[in-house]
Amino acid sequence: MKILMLSWEYPPKSIGGLAQHVYDLTTALAENGVEVHLITSGGTGAPSFEQVNGVKVHRVEPYQVSSPDFVTWVVQFNIALLEKALPLLVNSGDFHLLHAHDWLVAYAARAIKHAGRLPLVVTVHATEYGRNHGLHNDVQRHISDIEWWLTYEAWRVVCCSQYMEKEIRHVFQLPADKITVIPNGVDINNFKAMSKTTRRSDYAAPDEKIVFYVGRLVREKGVQVLLDAAPEILAYHPQTKFVIGGKGPYMERLRHQAAVLGISNRVYFTGYMNEEVRNSLYRWADVAVFPSLYEPFGIVALEAMAARTPVVVADTGGFCEIVRHGEDGLKSYTGNSHSLAQNVLAVLKQPQLGESLRENAYRRILKDFKWKKIARQTVSVYREVWEAHRNTPWSATERQYSIFGRFNRLRARYS
Repeated sequence: MKILMLSWEYPPKSIGGLAQHVYDLTTALAENGVEVHLITSGGTGAPSFEQVNGVKVHRVEPYQVSSPDFVTWVVQFNIALLEKALPLLVNSGDFHLLHAHDWLVAYAARAIKHAGRLPLVVTVHATEYGRNHGLHNDVQRHISDIEWWLTYEAWRVVCCSQYMEKEIRHVFQLPADKITVIPNGVDINNFKAMSKTTRRSDYAAPDEKIVFYVGRLVREKGVQVLLDAAPEILAYHPQTKFVIGGKGPYMERLRHQAAVLGISNRVYFTGYMNEEVRNSLYRWADVAVFPSLYEPFGIVALEAMAARTPVVVADTGGFCEIVRHGEDGLKSYTGNSHSLAQNVLAVLKQPQLGESLRENAYRRILKDFKWKKIARQTVSVYREVWEAHRNTPWSATERQYSIFGRFNRLRARYS
């Protein structure tokens, strides 16, 4: 099959988990014989075109016109996506379908769908409603409207967990037969490389246990709950260092919280860290903690499990479906710092428990969350959509009525 894919994130541009998801998914699809053309955002010195693991990656830059806000920037980015996509549809042609990731590519996805008469598959990674526990202002309502519009235009909507299926059915009123649940995955090979320049002593003393969080520093990730739990953890296990990896708009608020709690000397905010440093910290950590208030899937839990680090997560969202309490990880009550502290202490004070959790988790990763399996499920969705699409008047057999069909006929006539 030949797929055109749109995503606003792809390495080296990585804001959240979307970049890694698209990287791993496209790589696995290519290994399964799918020809993937990905159009994504550029920057950070990345080339405008390259082949990555068999995936044809096309990068664009939004127009360099000042934008008053992020939503306006997104519109500019979508126009740049279209500028790249239209020649691809004319010159490469014969795409079976279009796959779009999240609302940030919605405008381009809708335009390409109708201009090229391509069936549209959409992956919803999170919703504005879920991120904010409701819609509280005009910007949030606007983004949610775009998300609804994108799912309405889609032939099939993919989400990563049963939790997200319930959420998008509730928020967007989608019928159940339009949604397919395919979990995220993780490549264990990504967690084998250790940093050659970073040492454990850069983050903690030899006699200190490391409690590790990595991710975006935003309210929904719940790092504030971990800081609230820290005094109780330190009361029972004083030799503990909390290493908080990542950056985001909540950084200064979290620093202030640590100062108010009197634990600043026990908390290390690392800022952005590359993969090798992250992998090293997973290996050095005694427990990885992810206390999210909202988590559509929770790929960070898979990463920690793949790195053989015991995990403690909030009992919410996709974490509920990944972690089995007491078997391959521990779950705390969402937003409850005492519950979180007790579960972290259970791992810190019982090394044999941590060992059991990490080994069971690693076996689970190998069984249920390999990208090869996930790619096969995704290809199955592609084929179902394509076969259903072929049997409609709007199918690829009718593409001669599209602008690209007319253009190609004219080009053939006069060439």
